[in-house]
Amino acid sequence: MNKEEKHDLVLALTEQIKEYGNFYITDTADLTVAKVNSIRRQCFENEITMQVAKNSLIKKAMEAAGGEFDAIYDVLKGSSSILFSKSATAPAKLIKKLRKTGDKPLLKAAYIDSAIFIGDNQLDTLTKLKSKEQLIGEIIGLLQSPAKNVVSALQSSGSIIAGVVKTLQERG
Repeated sequence: MNKEEKHDLVLALTEQIKEYGNFYITDTADLTVAKVNSIRRQCFENEITMQVAKNSLIKKAMEAAGGEFDAIYDVLKGSSSILFSKSATAPAKLIKKLRKTGDKPLLKAAYIDSAIFIGDNQLDTLTKLKSKEQLIGEIIGLLQSPAKNVVSALQSSGSIIAGVVKTLQERG
């Protein structure tokens, strides 16, 4: 890869880091070409973009993107692949699925909405993360619940009052 190709790759990675907001760095060393192609196909099917790049180029792209990535720099050793997705959990779920048939890819680090997760032991946590939309929906549901209870109580007490008034009128 010549200097211009490296520069283009760094620019592409920088744009992806900014665009997606979520990325995973994995170790795919010692995998066969067939296995890597299988992983790429599954990434495509799950709307995940996979890019194999040198650690130095990944680091330059993170620096150019301007985020707080210092904690990730230490894991940029050996062979690295970077996975981009709009979904914070899709790459973690795919990695977990792939690990049922082999010991790789290993999770080196993940960057999810400015939170950093380091190490393969974070995989279970990452599969259970909720999206912003899910959290907002839960909060709205919790806020609506008391209001629904009040309305329901007023409606039921209204029908009770109407029943009492009707009974009194009949006796009347």
